[in-house]
Amino acid sequence: MIELGRLKIILVEAALETIPPSIASHPVVLKNAGKRGKSPHEILLDVSIHYHAMKKLPLKHKRGRPDIIHLSLLEALESPLNKTGRMEIYIHTIQGHAIFIDSSTRIPRNYNRFTGLMEQLFKEGEVPPGSEKPLLYIKTMPLDSLIKAIGAKGLILLSESCVQSSLDNVVGEALNNGFAIGIGGFPHGDFEEDTVKQAAKCYSIYRDPLATWIVVSRIIASAERLLGIL
Repeated sequence: MIELGRLKIILVEAALETIPPSIASHPVVLKNAGKRGKSPHEILLDVSIHYHAMKKLPLKHKRGRPDIIHLSLLEALESPLNKTGRMEIYIHTIQGHAIFIDSSTRIPRNYNRFTGLMEQLFKEGEVPPGSEKPLLYIKTMPLDSLIKAIGAKGLILLSESCVQSSLDNVVGEALNNGFAIGIGGFPHGDFEEDTVKQAAKCYSIYRDPLATWIVVSRIIASAERLLGIL
């Protein structure tokens, strides 16, 4: 059993963003925004809705998947590890925004409500707006600045292309050395070069790609075993 340590997770290059200006006037986007009574710039990019509008976007294969973040946050914030105060989770989006999440936050289980919450966050900068202690707030900062801001001594990146290691070894190293664990928050493709440069270590926990929320779940379960929580 590990006595000390707090698990820090960063969902890296997360596919969470509002509609980019370059496609804000696309008919598909305008129709969706009008249906919801919002400006195109205020709604989340979602490939299941905006697929045709996204065809010419750079890195389109890695964008427009808020559901990945939704499922991952549900896994993390409802876990015994979080409820015992032994976990922190952050988001760093593909557009360079850092999202800070209070551990007491209860993410809506309903996807549409989650979407509305994230849209409010991007518009207002914090949720609830004007709160002295917001549950969520967003800042524009590079990944290395986020790593420093959360007090992590480095980043362990998880990628199937890196050296194979067991879950418990990876999590144990993170807990013992104060590293954050970076998990890709996008559906397809590899980490960008700038992301890889920020990693102190890189490990693979499985030979093939795994869904983000599955990795989050397994990492948390390992930490709970090592810390004697479950």
